[in-house]
Amino acid sequence: MICMVLVFLSGVLAVSSLKLQAKNAQYKAQEEELQAQIKEEEKRSEEVKEYEEYVKTDDYIKETAEQKLGLVDPNEIIFKPSR
Repeated sequence: MICMVLVFLSGVLAVSSLKLQAKNAQYKAQEEELQAQIKEEEKRSEEVKEYEEYVKTDDYIKETAEQKLGLVDPNEIIFKPSR
């Protein structure tokens, strides 16, 4: 009788162990995916910081003024296509 109980408990422990190993593998895969997302977001954050610094430069102001407002330097000549 005692042997049957021990065998039963061993079986339950084995099944539980297999379930825990499967969950652990799933969590490790999820952790790797989240680490990859963190790296992507850190890279994106760095790009945003670089763009923020670029926006503060005179080159950005000049480029924006030329593109959106059509402003030119005093010594520049603009050629427009005929319609």
